[in-house]
Amino acid sequence: MPILTASRGIEAYDVRKPPPGQRTEAPRAESGSGPGQRSRPGGAPEGARSGIFASCANRGCNSGWLKLWRSRSGPVFEGGWSCSAACTEAQVEAGLSREMDARGAAEESHRHRIPLGLAMLEQGWITGAQLRGAIEAQRAAGGGRLGQWLVRQQGVSEQLVTRALGLQWSCPVLGMELHDAEALTALLPRLFVDAFGALPLRVAAGKILYMGFEARLDPVVALAVERMTGLRVESGLVQESLFRPAHLRMLNAKFPAVELIEACSEQALAQALSRRVEQVRPQESRLVRMHDCLWLRMWMRPQKGPVPEVASVQDLICSLRPH
Repeated sequence: MPILTASRGIEAYDVRKPPPGQRTEAPRAESGSGPGQRSRPGGAPEGARSGIFASCANRGCNSGWLKLWRSRSGPVFEGGWSCSAACTEAQVEAGLSREMDARGAAEESHRHRIPLGLAMLEQGWITGAQLRGAIEAQRAAGGGRLGQWLVRQQGVSEQLVTRALGLQWSCPVLGMELHDAEALTALLPRLFVDAFGALPLRVAAGKILYMGFEARLDPVVALAVERMTGLRVESGLVQESLFRPAHLRMLNAKFPAVELIEACSEQALAQALSRRVEQVRPQESRLVRMHDCLWLRMWMRPQKGPVPEVASVQDLICSLRPH
């Protein structure tokens, strides 16, 4: 199933343009709230509303006075209530079209202005002989990261290599103090943690999520998580010897329920997603793209903190199969 063939480039999203039926304020968390937890009086997420005398979020809805007799408190898709299954499908279709349009945006690979070895040489962290030795070992082996060869063969400190990578990416080096994998698994599906090497580290002040990567940042993953959770994502690098055991611990923890969907066309995928939303009737749901995957999250009940409970959300990961 060709779900994850992620390109590591930087992909463009117009995050300022709100999805259909969603309010125009930016999807940032305030007072520790995310898209599944912006609550109205009575504890329901923002967007959940009574089906009587409510406004359907589908701009093309033409059911007229008939909607007055439809008692539907859900589903809610991206902050907008829909009065019928047809309107739900129209809303999901619009969201899917938005994400697929962004897929065609120009991608560019990140190119560092100064190679890692030269950056470390300039800082005085390695010698010319160490750099030459690591490059020769890399060539003889036919691959491997230069930083790994500097550590394993030339005796260079792993901390110095991580600092140099941080300088290349203009990002901080993040620590692993008090990392609680079990408490953070509801932030994104296990499949993405595994495939993209993304490691949620901690949530600060209920508003900022620190996301760790081993050797290179993935701005696409960071942006998708930010749009989905409403938290501001700050990315950084983690020392390899600390990252790998923590990453393994998280992969072995319990994640929200996930369903995989593959479709042969956008229309078929929109129908499959809207049927699922109609079946579950979530109090909130949202769709974002992460590389070549589409991620639909559904909140079953209001979110009480910056991280939802594992049992309170359901995830669908989708891909389009070429004709």
